[in-house]
Amino acid sequence: MGPGPSDVHPRILSAMARPTIGHLDPAFVGMMDETKEALKYAFQTENELTMPVSAPGSAGMETCFANLVEPGDKVVICINGVFGMRMQENVTRFGGEAIIVNDDWGTAVSVDKVEQALKDNADAKILAFVHAETSTGASSDAQALCKIAHENDCITIVDAVTSLGGSELRVDEWEIDAIYSGTQKCLSAMPGISPVSFNERALTKVRNRKTPVTSWFLDLNLVMGYWGEGAKRTYHHTAPVNTLYGLHESLVMLTDEGLENAWARHQSNHEILRDGLEAMGINFLVDKADRLPQLNAVFIPEGVDDAQVRATLLNDYNLEIGAGLGAYAGKVWRIGLMGHSSRKENITLCLAALKETLGK
Repeated sequence: MGPGPSDVHPRILSAMARPTIGHLDPAFVGMMDETKEALKYAFQTENELTMPVSAPGSAGMETCFANLVEPGDKVVICINGVFGMRMQENVTRFGGEAIIVNDDWGTAVSVDKVEQALKDNADAKILAFVHAETSTGASSDAQALCKIAHENDCITIVDAVTSLGGSELRVDEWEIDAIYSGTQKCLSAMPGISPVSFNERALTKVRNRKTPVTSWFLDLNLVMGYWGEGAKRTYHHTAPVNTLYGLHESLVMLTDEGLENAWARHQSNHEILRDGLEAMGINFLVDKADRLPQLNAVFIPEGVDDAQVRATLLNDYNLEIGAGLGAYAGKVWRIGLMGHSSRKENITLCLAALKETLGK
């Protein structure tokens, strides 16, 4: 019950144990197409370029920035936690100029601040922000931020590593241009794959680059020869076959449950956990309106040894919760309710274990 990876469902583990076949085998190619369609459902998009990158969520992030940022591009970066800072690092490494919009950790990205930054930087090309900030449990208004970006002739790059499958996310309706996620959070699959999606507005920028994409492995022009349409595929890399079996199974399960039902389950279980924690006098970092249901950042009670409590939970109860990051290291715990981990029996265990451990 930490900030990820979440528990992997036994069905997914079983799928991963199936025999490995070739990454150009017709049966595997058929599964690739099914996986792409299921990812479109999860993202709520019809984007043709929707696929899993054969590496963790950080590679999904780099795929977006490597393909969309060129030297000299001015990129407005929203920082309200650790993962906005990683966006800034990407922009700098790819030769872009990062314009920073800072908000306090634990708060949502300020729409007003972003609007002002875009007005002050009329030549900005991209707006990048984190939809669900894993370091704090804060959610930002992706729809409003994308609207402002487009009004100012910017495309958007959105981090949805923690939100995909766990809270409302509508790529087409909100007009998100480029988005990346991970499999190890609310999809409850294993770490190591990063779903991404690009719309035509983003791809137009990719196609009109003046300079080559600096990463061969992440260059969309090359990767799509393998992940494109039809049975004929161009060899690009050896895909992680068994890991993709697991992702495929997790997406089958998400489709069976229903996306909006999954969102509702995460919210309902969050409310049960919230009520139990608040009854113990444990308070949340993030205001209710901006709070992620799947990542609960709560203040550590005064006088409590952070590391000792987490070690006791792990060793005595086989229960993992996450530590705080950055300015909140030693000040908050991050309790995850993601995917298969978002179950009532887990909440009961967590509340009982915390109550007993704090009582000691």
